[in-house]
Amino acid sequence: MAAGGVVMANRSAIGEAAPLDAPEQRQLDVIRRWGTVGALLLAVGSLGSGAAPVFSPLPGTPVLGLFPRMPSASMAVAWTGIFLIVSAWLWLGRFARPGRPRLMTRSQLDRTLLMWITPLVFVLPMFSRDVYSYLAQSQIAANGQDPYELGPATALGVDHPLTTNVPNIWRETPAPYGPLFLAAGRVISMVTGDSVLPGVFLHRLLVLLGLAMIVWALPRLARRFGVPPVSALWLGAANPLVLFHLVVGVHNEGLAIGLMLVGLELALRRMPTTPGAPMTRDELLWIVLGTTMITMGAAVKIPAALALGFLGVMIARRWGGRFPDLLRAALLLLVISGVVMVGTCVGTGLGFGWVQTLNTAGTVKSWMSPPTAMGFTGGGLGLLLGLGNHTESMIVLMRLVTQGVSVVIAATLLWKAFRGRIKAVNGLGAGLGAVLVLGPVLQPWYVLWAALPLATAVLARRFRVFATTASAVIAVILPPTGSAFDGRAYIVPQAVTGALIAFAVCVFVARKQVFPLIRKDPLPGSA
Repeated sequence: MAAGGVVMANRSAIGEAAPLDAPEQRQLDVIRRWGTVGALLLAVGSLGSGAAPVFSPLPGTPVLGLFPRMPSASMAVAWTGIFLIVSAWLWLGRFARPGRPRLMTRSQLDRTLLMWITPLVFVLPMFSRDVYSYLAQSQIAANGQDPYELGPATALGVDHPLTTNVPNIWRETPAPYGPLFLAAGRVISMVTGDSVLPGVFLHRLLVLLGLAMIVWALPRLARRFGVPPVSALWLGAANPLVLFHLVVGVHNEGLAIGLMLVGLELALRRMPTTPGAPMTRDELLWIVLGTTMITMGAAVKIPAALALGFLGVMIARRWGGRFPDLLRAALLLLVISGVVMVGTCVGTGLGFGWVQTLNTAGTVKSWMSPPTAMGFTGGGLGLLLGLGNHTESMIVLMRLVTQGVSVVIAATLLWKAFRGRIKAVNGLGAGLGAVLVLGPVLQPWYVLWAALPLATAVLARRFRVFATTASAVIAVILPPTGSAFDGRAYIVPQAVTGALIAFAVCVFVARKQVFPLIRKDPLPGSA
């Protein structure tokens, strides 16, 4: 009852927020235009600094062909756009801070998000070349071959137009993605064939479908857990990491996370707050529908499956919170998700080979992954002490240990959520964060698996400041190109220096509009 009273009080507080006053609305207009200019600059910069296909039509195109010949200048333009978007997002957060007496409306935030996203829909891929792997793996499936057995070089040939764009490290590896995603990609490949840019555009539309699901689910889940909807949307859907790595980077996390969040909302739609009440047919129907959506998210990328555990906890608590209730809920979700997953694997014709390729990404050994970094450190110490080079063994050992730790963390969070010590959706966000951070590979966009669920349920100032700071820092430190610079490392400092100068000039020119925003707590949650 106490927890329910807190939620009701939070919901009441949400309803009491007044709309922005006239000066704040003028500031909101400045923020919108500031971010839109940044998105336009990022789009222009992508012409020379994006992860363009190997056989790009740009170099021979009048005017546009100049940008690929000026990589430093193009990257400086792109980075200036990044600085503008991130600063606009930080300033926008002032009008979405939980507990503020006046908040922007949902329509104001939606229009702002639309203005920032529209220019990014048509840019070249940036930050990563993963979308080219999607295209090649989808073409393998479209050819009737098994993408879980063959890599692009073997199945399509080294000189195939789609293979040439795949990074060398992935040309011989099978697909690590679920059958639902490759089935969707197979349809795209049937439409576009070997045409790279149309294929990229259709894959981006698939990600935008996932983003639309996120935008639909976030405010509804937030209201359910006592967080202002615009606060969840600002930290979630408007997050620069979403704009840069889902929309621009075309990562299928957008579709997987969207399905997961929609599934949670649908499953909870008819669930009463009174424990022990008999389950109605209507409630069971929504649980089945929600579980189906979450399972489909897992059939895109497997981390979404963790949401089934925390959904089971919520169902068990609704049934009375006893251990037998937890077992019943687990059995129910296991049957539903099992039927859906088997149906997806068999129905797509791709089978179950994806289960064996889930660790494909582990072939990359990056310092960004904590267990891999610990393995490198242990191997280096062994060399230093004259014990021999055992780096590979240390990496394998550290990965096994940290994966075991992540399982323990996830199980502990599930138990705490079952006992009512934490919100289940908070446990989901923290659990996904632990599983991915302690996994064999860590990419910047993996942060969104944790950030988006937590945005719907956490009001704590400390968390929101940390999430805001982490998102902003990660967004600005990653080079916008998907290239390794081919030894021309000087391009990055040149581009960053030029972008910082350009950003400073923008602030100086617009100082009368910008300085009031800077003076009034630009970091959300700092009040």
